[in-house]
Amino acid sequence: MTSTSTSPGLARFNGLEEHAAHAVLIEACASTAWARRLLAGRPYATAEDLYASSDAAMAELTADDLADAMAGHPPIGRPKPGDPASAREQRGMAGASEELKAEMLELNLAYQERFGHVFLICATGRTGEQMRDALKERIGNAPEREREIVRAELGKINRIRLARIVEEDA
Repeated sequence: MTSTSTSPGLARFNGLEEHAAHAVLIEACASTAWARRLLAGRPYATAEDLYASSDAAMAELTADDLADAMAGHPPIGRPKPGDPASAREQRGMAGASEELKAEMLELNLAYQERFGHVFLICATGRTGEQMRDALKERIGNAPEREREIVRAELGKINRIRLARIVEEDA
């Protein structure tokens, strides 16, 4: 749904001083290159314009920029303490059995050893079993293929997080 008027949350984001807007963006995605690109596009007329800018910035991230972005994400099953976004996004693991949690830990470690970074998936709305199954499927990917899947998953996460920013009430 494309809005024809700027939402209060988007207007607030557009009006933030640059350092404050940068901090908001880095909280959404740890890549400074991504954040700089979104800052340069302000003000945004619509949330869709912001999302399109995010998608374009994500497509241009280098391998190092992707590593920066991934560094802001905890392993599935171990959300950052005190981080409500991390806990909310990984809610599907909250009620998982001890067996599933142990299996995810083992799979996460194997994935990290293979690819050199955390397993990253847009966990919002997924069950623990769905995340496990995706991890099992993706661990066999070639590194180049997995990097592009990670890029796409980061893009989904960024859109969800940006939506929370622009849809916030004052």
